[in-house]
Amino acid sequence: MKPFLALVLAAFLPAPLIAQDATGETGAPALIQPNDSDLSEYLWKNRPVVVFADSPDDPRFHEQIERLSQGAEALFDRDVVVLVDTDPAANSMLRQKLRPRGFMLVLVGKDGGVKLRKPSPWTVRELSRTIDKFPSRLREVEERRGS
Repeated sequence: MKPFLALVLAAFLPAPLIAQDATGETGAPALIQPNDSDLSEYLWKNRPVVVFADSPDDPRFHEQIERLSQGAEALFDRDVVVLVDTDPAANSMLRQKLRPRGFMLVLVGKDGGVKLRKPSPWTVRELSRTIDKFPSRLREVEERRGS
């Protein structure tokens, strides 16, 4: 994770919610994952929620990260990982694939498809309700009940 972004996130999130790099800064699982990853790493394992902003100072970015951190347990239950990208100049793989404009929240399904794009912050409750309607999530809930 970029050092500046790590500092910004550390100011808003408790340590267990932030994934760090292999230098041993923290361990997984964590809600916030490094943004230098490819979405294919999460295929069939996780539902990435990608939060884009043009700057880590964007108030919508801060609001979104705070909302997500407050509902971390519900997101963990739904296999959500959060990827953040606040540096448009870096032209990351996430930006190339998802093409955000300014602040944007993107929900990607376990199948790798974009399920939701929002230009404003969403609550964990809104995200959870959306995810809970996915056929894959309905199957997961049924499987957990059966075992």
